[in-house]
Amino acid sequence: MIDRQWIGHELPPSVLPIERTRLVFFAKAIGETDPVYTDTEAARAAGYADLPAPPTFLFAAELDSGATDRLLDQLQIPLAKLLHGEQSFDYHAPVCAGDTVTVQSRITDIYDKKNGALEFVVKSSVATNQRGERVAELRTVIVCKH
Repeated sequence: MIDRQWIGHELPPSVLPIERTRLVFFAKAIGETDPVYTDTEAARAAGYADLPAPPTFLFAAELDSGATDRLLDQLQIPLAKLLHGEQSFDYHAPVCAGDTVTVQSRITDIYDKKNGALEFVVKSSVATNQRGERVAELRTVIVCKH
């Protein structure tokens, strides 16, 4: 069982430089065809300062930072038992190439279902840019299957 003492635990912040090359790679990897995500001129014509991050990019960027791996290690959840339960985003401002985003995450709940056969860890995160502006809130639910 995952120790409920982790509820309220804050993870160290993840600092994520938003690079144009990484945004283009990500957009192509997810099959995004809107040129606003791959062409700087199209992005600027649409009103962005530079290439905007595709909608799910912040989730992938936080994964790249290693924060999720460290969390799983701390909670002693082996990858073989891990399931992705849910992901949601609430955006407040665009994230564009050249920004530096800091993601601060906290464990907000841990609960189980099916007499402990499934354990759920809810992680809530706030993303701010280099100007201290809140750009997004993320919610992740990971499931440990026993």
